[in-house]
Amino acid sequence: MSQTPRDPAVSGGESLQLEELLDRLVDFHRRSIAATCPEDAGLTALRGHVEREMATIEPLLTGEEDRQRLARLRLWFDQDLERLAPVFLARRARLIENSWAVTHPISRLCDQGRVLLINAIGRDPQGAGGDGIIDPCSDLAALLVGLEVHGERDLACRAVDGFLRRSGDYELTRLLAVFCAVEALAGARRALQRLQSAGEDGERPALLAETMRECRGYLDLAEAHAEFRFPPLIIGIGVSGSGKSRFTRTLVRSLGAVRLCSDVERRRLHGIDPQTEASRPAVDMFAPEDTERTYRRLAECAGTLLEGGFTTCVDGTFLKREQRDLLRQQAEARGLPVLLVSFEADDATLQRRIEKRARRHGVPEAESLAVLAQQQADFENFGDEERLHLLHLDTTADNAAETLAGLIQDHVRLT
Repeated sequence: MSQTPRDPAVSGGESLQLEELLDRLVDFHRRSIAATCPEDAGLTALRGHVEREMATIEPLLTGEEDRQRLARLRLWFDQDLERLAPVFLARRARLIENSWAVTHPISRLCDQGRVLLINAIGRDPQGAGGDGIIDPCSDLAALLVGLEVHGERDLACRAVDGFLRRSGDYELTRLLAVFCAVEALAGARRALQRLQSAGEDGERPALLAETMRECRGYLDLAEAHAEFRFPPLIIGIGVSGSGKSRFTRTLVRSLGAVRLCSDVERRRLHGIDPQTEASRPAVDMFAPEDTERTYRRLAECAGTLLEGGFTTCVDGTFLKREQRDLLRQQAEARGLPVLLVSFEADDATLQRRIEKRARRHGVPEAESLAVLAQQQADFENFGDEERLHLLHLDTTADNAAETLAGLIQDHVRLT
């Protein structure tokens, strides 16, 4: 099997911030697609990884309760891997030859001057699961577990959202819980192996207590990822300048949501890098048929994210009731809560925001204001059924972001 070449910019020991890492990681996965592999390579590799971790951990556990926890996790893995087998098979074309950690062993993830993770995703390059044919989901899972163990929940939420926005690989989320759980098992195994290598150390009672605390913390994390979830769908609605994009971004951190953006997916459908800031693409992306394709794409991605257990927030204008219905049905068909949030501001505020944005992007202000006026004219009022799920948010109000997160949490609890 050919070896994935090392990235010369990173193999020398570069320190990366999270956004830089996500750019590099997505690009690395695109360049590292395995040339040939068996049809079930991804599933077979993960099953082998799980079995190796289980077989190593079990004899090192000292308490019956811990062994019972491991047995329950084993049963969950068996059931979920069987259930997800079709997803693994469908992802054959996305498999890569080696983990990022193997080809970037001395890169580092840093935040505010702190080094958080080695090889930038926190994976043990010598451990199982990093070398050979793997799913890109494995690298993202290693990064998430590494951040979660360090108490960096906000960074973990940003990592999932940012990785998916860059890659467009929303299907990956259906496997993410399994990969995260096995990465947590790997952490438990490393803790127990350190205790084993200490032998008859004079501080063994203290070392034993510390090791078991660390091991159980990883088992807690594995169980948390294995929990069944009922994620809500939040549909963010509003004309240009209403503040929906700014406020839906806050939900990534406050609710651990993944954010789907109509402008990002519209660009992706036209083969344009969604990370670009170009204000005037070379193609017309706003023909009616393109808008229809965009909302179908949003609905498809939202359904996938919900099946993966992720709170999903969709950011779009949603001028037409049929567009809102298309998204709403993704949650209702799965028996999941849905909330429509209408982001609103007075006309003077909308105009001021639009003019500011136009100047920033070098677009004529009159043209942008004309778009706003057309959106307001085309907006279809909410129907009676929609109002059952509807929340109006004045984005000019004080503490509007905190109000939004609180209202969403209340709505989910009452649903």
